Amino acid sequence: MKNANLYELIDLHKDFRLEEGRIEVLRGINLELPRGCWTALLGASGSGKTTLLQLLGGLDQPSSGKILLEDEDLGSSSAARLSALRRHKIGFVFQSYHLFPELSALENAALPALQLRSSRGQAFERAKRLLDEFGLAKRLEHRPRELSGGEQQRVAVARALINQPEIILADEPTGNLDQEAATEILDILAQLQREQKCSIIMVTHDRSVAARSQLCIRLHEGKASESTLDA
Repeated sequence: MKNANLYELIDLHKDFRLEEGRIEVLRGINLELPRGCWTALLGASGSGKTTLLQLLGGLDQPSSGKILLEDEDLGSSSAARLSALRRHKIGFVFQSYHLFPELSALENAALPALQLRSSRGQAFERAKRLLDEFGLAKRLEHRPRELSGGEQQRVAVARALINQPEIILADEPTGNLDQEAATEILDILAQLQREQKCSIIMVTHDRSVAARSQLCIRLHEGKASESTLDA
């Protein structure tokens, strides 16, 4: 039987060593993040939201403490194991779309499936289906420079979903979008979470974005606590 918690953070610390000294970003975080939940990470700039998201995705290692993903300690996992987890279990969506400029929308969306050695036909069929659902059926062969910001982010979301991950980690995914495009992206994520019961953990400064979530975690001075939007 699966643990009800997707992640458990135990006395989690993260610091960075610079020429001028050591900077403590996360200072002993103890936190449980439930499975199948949309969680918003809130806090001022520099509060450690993005650092925490990178740790949750196995993109960086804690200075001390533990990050348990379904009871597996990410800090003790090999680079190969972390890479496998990211390929199979986690989809990333960033504020900057990180699309390959020389590839079409269809090729960008299909890329993670091709990296998993799915057949080219299967990968492109899944990518086409997702892009169709996102209203991009007529933009499949367009390069990123030929797409609007909202269209590029929809391609990025399709890319994140192509391998049907259980977890979506999103860092300010609507930060570069106008209100209409942002709403479209959030509606897509809400439908995904509702229908596929995946877990979404999203960094945001925007209270209207956070209002979509079922759980708000506020970071302040390196600590994290469950919060409300009124806090």
